[in-house]
Amino acid sequence: MDVQLKRGILDVCVLTVLRRGESYGYRLVRDVGEIIDVSESTLYPILKRLEANGQVTVHSAEHNGRLRKYYRITESGEERIRAFLDEWRVLLRALSRIEAEVGTNE
Repeated sequence: MDVQLKRGILDVCVLTVLRRGESYGYRLVRDVGEIIDVSESTLYPILKRLEANGQVTVHSAEHNGRLRKYYRITESGEERIRAFLDEWRVLLRALSRIEAEVGTNE
């Protein structure tokens, strides 16, 4: 799979999980893993990128004596999901046409 396409899919999967409510890294690995395979080493750079793009906010809170970072989707993150879905629909139409062409030439 194309690296940029996979990056976009992973970003949107993380944002989609965050639509359920704020979450922290370990739980995000588990919850995103229900949609697509993701490791902690993949997730944290995604979260940093989403934060830098203003698509998530981060705050720290103490949990069992340790600081834990919690992530929350922003309106910009919601917009990113909608834009991705629009782009995906265009891609699916193109793929459908390609399949129809290839199918008629075999």
